[in-house]
Amino acid sequence: MEGKVIGPGPYRATKLWNETIKLFRGGMPLRRHWAHFRYYDSSFTGSEAVDYLHDLLRDNYNFGPEVTRYQTLQLLRKFLKAHIVEDIKGRHGTEDFEDSGHLYRFPALSPLKSFPTKPLLRDNIDLPRLIRWDEFDLPSTLICTQDLWNKRHSVAIGDVHECKLIRRKEITPKQVDHIWKSITVANLQRVLGLKSLDGVLNPTHVNGKHIVHNVFSVNKTGIVILENKAEDMPYWVVSAMKCLANWPNGNETRQPVYPGFERDVLRTVADYFHRLKEPLLTFHLYEVFVNILSLLQEQEIATEALQVSCLLLPPPNRRRLQLLLRLMARVCQNPHLPPLNDTIATCTLMVQIFSHCVLGSVDEMDLDELLATKLVTFMMEHHNTIFQVPSKLHSQVEEQLSHLKRVRIKYAGSDTEFSASPAFCKQISRVGSEELKAIGTQTPLQELLEGLIADKELPAKDKRKRLKQFQKLYPEVYHNRFPTEESKAAVIPEKTPGLKSHMFFNLKKPFQPFQRSWSFRA
Repeated sequence: MEGKVIGPGPYRATKLWNETIKLFRGGMPLRRHWAHFRYYDSSFTGSEAVDYLHDLLRDNYNFGPEVTRYQTLQLLRKFLKAHIVEDIKGRHGTEDFEDSGHLYRFPALSPLKSFPTKPLLRDNIDLPRLIRWDEFDLPSTLICTQDLWNKRHSVAIGDVHECKLIRRKEITPKQVDHIWKSITVANLQRVLGLKSLDGVLNPTHVNGKHIVHNVFSVNKTGIVILENKAEDMPYWVVSAMKCLANWPNGNETRQPVYPGFERDVLRTVADYFHRLKEPLLTFHLYEVFVNILSLLQEQEIATEALQVSCLLLPPPNRRRLQLLLRLMARVCQNPHLPPLNDTIATCTLMVQIFSHCVLGSVDEMDLDELLATKLVTFMMEHHNTIFQVPSKLHSQVEEQLSHLKRVRIKYAGSDTEFSASPAFCKQISRVGSEELKAIGTQTPLQELLEGLIADKELPAKDKRKRLKQFQKLYPEVYHNRFPTEESKAAVIPEKTPGLKSHMFFNLKKPFQPFQRSWSFRA
């Protein structure tokens, strides 16, 4: 029974848990067994359960052939504690599942995990609106919206008497952090192919400062640099990691090398990572990385998803993860390093030791061991690329910051500001552009002209003046509206002749100088 593929979506880890239980209960062979001097119907031995579930998981698309028999046994122990199975005497919870002839059975009803009913909190920080970056991928022509178009062209014909340029204030660090946060989360949602991140990521757990630090505070090799050295790994751990990574030339402390020395060094590194309070990918981001697991068959998409999601990590976690994955890859590729285990291959051993330190769930009843193995294997193989900042994301942030720095235009009597460049435009395809070429520009002009004609509050003199300006700017639209003088006269009032100005003298008569009729002298 291969089961159905659980794609990206909310609560994927819970769905995988429930699906695994259904497949196990529905396919596990049950038969009569003899034990304790009696027969038990519909039962199975521990070894039979491990055999069947191991094959089921290895053949399942959601898990794959990386699943080991030991991991299967660990999962059955979780099943016993969660009362998915019970021993033949009905005991569960405190017992330990055994890979032996011990008998087990299914209870009448195995409990499944329920999904949270409370909606996740949303990030309501009131900061500048972001442009829809997903629209910029298509080759297209930008056509301004009609309201903005009317506003601009009304200036040309005199509808708006006053406007002023407003320069943006300096962008604050808080705004920069928010822009990086918003665009990073939007890119994560896009690459996962989800309409919403509800049930996958709570935006209140995303810190914009962490993203900015992970992007810019790095050394030449891309490793995060920490400002607070107290948050870094202890010196002895870093030395041990260098020793293994550069074996046999990595023993900087010149400690005496003895048989098994490299195994003790590995044990030292493993002890440090196993003592961390939470996995490197954090509990808050667990669902995000579980969703990425469903994309591993498409390497390019999965790599981009990991690039984006790893930017969300706290800088100390990102640094530890970078160094650990690089260590694991070098150890697996080092032909001079002696075997680190007598029975297990080096790559398999490294994944088994550190997978739970990388990915883990806060819920003890989970499939995190199986999921972590698959994810860590992929991350180890592609560690050189998953810590790079996606160029697309970086350019989107730079474009948004540039947009906020542009000069803005504010019109008198309006609270709305317009960008001095077409920032509030919507995008249409080239085909749509060709279809609108003939009518898209004409329609708002015609409406503007009709509105000017119908304006009864505008004095006739001003109306004639603005219509004359319109005719000069858009002769084709004007001619379509007034093809003849008669059509023009029907809607535009004629200019009435004014009275002749009174003159101090009549030009037809000879000039008669002013004659004084009396003297002003006393």
